[in-house]
Amino acid sequence: HDACDFIIDHAAASSLTRISTPWLVSECDWNDKLIKGASIWLSEKLNKAILKLTNEDYNEHGMGNLVAEIGSAEHINLIVFNQLQRTITGWPGGKPNADDSQRPERKDPYPKTSLIFSPHPDDDVISMGGTLLRLVDQGHEVHVAYQTSGNIAVFDDEVIRFLDFAKDIQKDNSALLEQFKKVREFIDNKKPGQVDSPEIQNFKGLIRKGEALAACRYCGVKEKNAHFQNLPFYETGTVKKKPYSEEDVQITYDLLNKVKPHQIFAAGDLSDPHGTHRVCLQIIYSALDRLVEEKAEWINDCYVWLYRGAWQEWDIADMEMTIPIGPMDMERKKSAIFKHQSQKDSAMFPGNDQREFWQRAEQRNTETAEKYNALGMAEYEAMEGFVRYKFN
Repeated sequence: HDACDFIIDHAAASSLTRISTPWLVSECDWNDKLIKGASIWLSEKLNKAILKLTNEDYNEHGMGNLVAEIGSAEHINLIVFNQLQRTITGWPGGKPNADDSQRPERKDPYPKTSLIFSPHPDDDVISMGGTLLRLVDQGHEVHVAYQTSGNIAVFDDEVIRFLDFAKDIQKDNSALLEQFKKVREFIDNKKPGQVDSPEIQNFKGLIRKGEALAACRYCGVKEKNAHFQNLPFYETGTVKKKPYSEEDVQITYDLLNKVKPHQIFAAGDLSDPHGTHRVCLQIIYSALDRLVEEKAEWINDCYVWLYRGAWQEWDIADMEMTIPIGPMDMERKKSAIFKHQSQKDSAMFPGNDQREFWQRAEQRNTETAEKYNALGMAEYEAMEGFVRYKFN
C-alpha cells in the first residue's frame, strides 16, 4: 500500500541500513560500540585486517566524521584491535594470579562455581562444549542445569530399543514385560501427530537424561552437579508448549540460590524452531530479577554470559569473551556431542539446517576463528563466543 507505516522494534529493524550501518545514511554520534562495529564492518567489506585500514577507506565509506573526531585511521584501528584482543582468553573462569583489568572474567575467586543452563539436554556441549571442558580442566566447580527433558525429540524406535534391552536383562520380571507389551502396542498403533502417553514421555525423557549424564562424565562434570529441572512449561507432549509460569521461575530461583554460582552461562540463541531457548532465557531473567530485588548477597559477585551455537552465532562486534579451541579440544567437544545418541545421524527437529548438530557447531566455531584471523588476530582452530548480560 502506498501509505503504509511499519512499526517495528529494534531487533526486527536490525537489518535495516540505518540500524546496522548508520554511517552509510547520515553522520553518527560515535561511541565505543559503534566504532568497533563500523571498523569490523569496513575490515570485512574490504577484506583487510583492522590495522591495515586507511583514512581513505574510512572516508570513502561514510566515516569521514569518525576520522575527523578521532584523528586518524591508525588511532581508530588500534582502539578496535585492542578491544578485540581483550575479548580472547583461554581462561573462561578467570586466570588466577594475573592482572584482570583487561580480561573479560575476574581472576578471583579461584576456583569459581560455574552454572551452565542448557535448554535441551545437549545444548551445553553443542554450544559451549570447548568452554565447558576448559572450565573443568582448570579446576572450577562446574554445574549443568538441564532445563527441559527434551522428550519430544526422541524417536519411538529409541524407546523400543531400550525396552528390548531391559526386557532381556530382566526376563523374569512380569511387570516389566507387561509394561513393554503395553508400550509396544501403543507405538504400533500410534497415529501421525498423536501425543505420546505419559509413560512413553517419561521413557523418552529418561533416555535423554542418560545421554546428558554420559556427556557430563566424559567432560569431567560430577554427576551430582547435573541438575535435571524438567521445567513444567515444556511437558505438554507436543511441539506447542504452555506459557511459562511461577512454578518454572521458582524451580530456577531455588537452583540459583542453592548453587550460588560466581558465573552463569545461558543460551542466548533465540532462533531454535519451537522457541524453547527463548522461554528458558526469560525464566532465568525472571529468577535473576527476583534475586536482585531481594538483594541476595551472592548475586553481586556473579557474571552472566550468553552463548549461542546450534541455530545462530553472535556477531563478532557483539562478542565480549571468546574462548579459543585447539584441534584436540574440538575433537573432545565432538565426542561429548556424540554421547547424545538419540540426536545423532537424524535429529527429530533439525530446523532449516539439515546437518547434524556437531557439524553445525564445528562450522560455526571454525568460522568465528576465521573471522578473528581475517581481522588480524591470532589464528586459532576454532572459537566460542559469549556476550555478557548485565542485570545489575
